Amino acid sequence: MTETPETAKQGAVRNISDTARWAAYFRAEESKRSDALFRDPYAERLAGARGVAIANTLPEGNKHEWAWVARTYVFDQFISREIAAGTDMVVNLAAGLDARPYRMALPPSLQWIEIDLPELLTYKELILANEKPLCALERMRLDLSDVNGRRLAFAQLNRRAKRVLVLTEGLLIYLAPEDVGKLAHDLAAQNAFHGWITDLTSPGLLRMMQRTSGKKLSEAGAPFRFAPPEGPDFFNTYGWKATDVRGMLKTAAQFGRPPFLLRLLARLPEGKGSQGNRPWSGVCLLERA
Repeated sequence: MTETPETAKQGAVRNISDTARWAAYFRAEESKRSDALFRDPYAERLAGARGVAIANTLPEGNKHEWAWVARTYVFDQFISREIAAGTDMVVNLAAGLDARPYRMALPPSLQWIEIDLPELLTYKELILANEKPLCALERMRLDLSDVNGRRLAFAQLNRRAKRVLVLTEGLLIYLAPEDVGKLAHDLAAQNAFHGWITDLTSPGLLRMMQRTSGKKLSEAGAPFRFAPPEGPDFFNTYGWKATDVRGMLKTAAQFGRPPFLLRLLARLPEGKGSQGNRPWSGVCLLERA
């Protein structure tokens, strides 16, 4: 678990867990701004020197900061809305180095469950050892590719809540379509699992990403894979329906974050369904169909 200056400077992504440091780096950078869309006072420590190195050595690793910030912002907005509507448990799958239980205004009674690989959660607990979450936080060490293990975990959590919100931030893009379908089916099988927030990428953007940072991630065993041609409608077959979809570019353009030419592109109409070859990414709020 010890990170030396030498290993941090290497910068290369070693495995999929390192992408959590990459994401934390962008939250840390956003938090330094006077006009920050959110504040994450823990992100810089969680990212560490390796997070900085990853962002600055991956091809285009820090070129699209606006998209990462928009994703976090929209997730925050949707989460707050769902909690106000009665969500009593949040289940964060592949939670990574997310610090929402510490930084968001959350009711103390809210159950917040983080599920991820043991090594990553141990690192996170070490960094946040002296911090106190604002809600009832639990961590479950589980490899989500263990289908039987996750089904058992979902069933146990289902019995503990009336209205569950699932988060998959930055996860699905690394899964094969058939694996996303199986996960969606497993989530829909739980009657209390009412909502699901996830990010989504178009096939056009996926191809662009595969030619840049995706090359290094593939070498680390974490290739970009999921970008359904049908867009949010992909989930209809598995018992979920998109009730709100927010594009990253349009969201970021509201705050003047993308480069000027991209802000011009953001003025074009944006459908809620398939984006095809258009370089698009967004956040979807799904509800049980």
